[in-house]
Amino acid sequence: MKLNRTIPTIVLSILIALSFIAGFAYSSLISPNSGDLPKEFDSLSEVWTLLKHNYVNQSALDPDTLAQGAIEGMLEALGDPYTAYYYDYDEFYSGLEGEDDTFEGIGAYVSKEDGWITIVSPIKGSPAEAAGIKTGDIILEIDGEPADDLTVTEAVAKIRGPKGTTVTLLIQHKDESSPVEIQIMRDTITQPSADYESLPDNIGYIWISQFTSSTISELRTALNEAIDDDSDGLILDLRGNPGGFLTAVTDVADEFLDNGIILYEATDDLEIFEEHIAKPGGLATDIPLVVLVDGGSASASEVLAGALQDHGRAAIIGTQTFGKGSVNLPIELGDGSALYITISRWLTPDKHLIEGIGITPDYAVEFSEEGWDNGIDNQLDYAVEYLKSSIQ
Repeated sequence: MKLNRTIPTIVLSILIALSFIAGFAYSSLISPNSGDLPKEFDSLSEVWTLLKHNYVNQSALDPDTLAQGAIEGMLEALGDPYTAYYYDYDEFYSGLEGEDDTFEGIGAYVSKEDGWITIVSPIKGSPAEAAGIKTGDIILEIDGEPADDLTVTEAVAKIRGPKGTTVTLLIQHKDESSPVEIQIMRDTITQPSADYESLPDNIGYIWISQFTSSTISELRTALNEAIDDDSDGLILDLRGNPGGFLTAVTDVADEFLDNGIILYEATDDLEIFEEHIAKPGGLATDIPLVVLVDGGSASASEVLAGALQDHGRAAIIGTQTFGKGSVNLPIELGDGSALYITISRWLTPDKHLIEGIGITPDYAVEFSEEGWDNGIDNQLDYAVEYLKSSIQ
């Protein structure tokens, strides 16, 4: 079986400006205390003074550029690919909100892994997916310029652009020895965060592309359609879903869990300091459920899959997930830029660490590209057969 919706083999959306690899938590503006700088930072001011009075090329001493470079260097030294600096908070946060599901770009999510700009997932039906971009691909060059020293923000700024224009990427595919050059024409990308389709044998299929502020309302619409269709079972497809808002995924989990822990937040030493608990009264707490995952299922997707797995609420089918288990907070800085900072780790209800590990499926089913090319989604077919057998 292969649905009309294009399903990727596995997990950039150069959306408006950024990638949605992370699971997002957000709060009111936090004002940093500028009075607690360690004495080691005195050298920054000293370097600026020396440059201002002695550097040969005074025209290069742009305070904004140098300050941004200092911030990026500081974050790079952390070795955390999810803590990042963005030049424009409003543009960054508008992307997080997910209020507009139409944008122009190539349609893929990116992160920085081991020093390289890396594909997390192409958006379903996007120019990136059509061009053969896959989860785990490394972007070596953008329009002939090396990408290894770029931040995610800089890479996204170079890759995104107006509909009808092209960008050329030098791509190192995960399982190939030589890189390939791929030219991609940018387009308008339109994507709901959740959708529903009725399958044969009274099975409902719900696909969640990412967890945005509109996901819960779209999911409830989908669940009500499944209920109206008298669906005997549901398949929840999280393949290629790179994550999203923490509040969105807990709201989604509430529709499938009637009680119990959804996730824990913990320190880097795994000391739990907050728990998120399911509320009673969800729309689909009893209907038989299967969840599809793959290497592009990241962050909030892993939280949801882990919660449903630990509670025995759903069978997880597919391949090992991405392993992004940290909570990130966007904070607006005084100049209108943004710091996107890792603030905690996620643990599943059984206190399994997600970061660097991911969720192991109950039933490991590798995706068949050959089957896909012949109109067959073997993972979906496996899920259908599993669900049919469990509801007989």
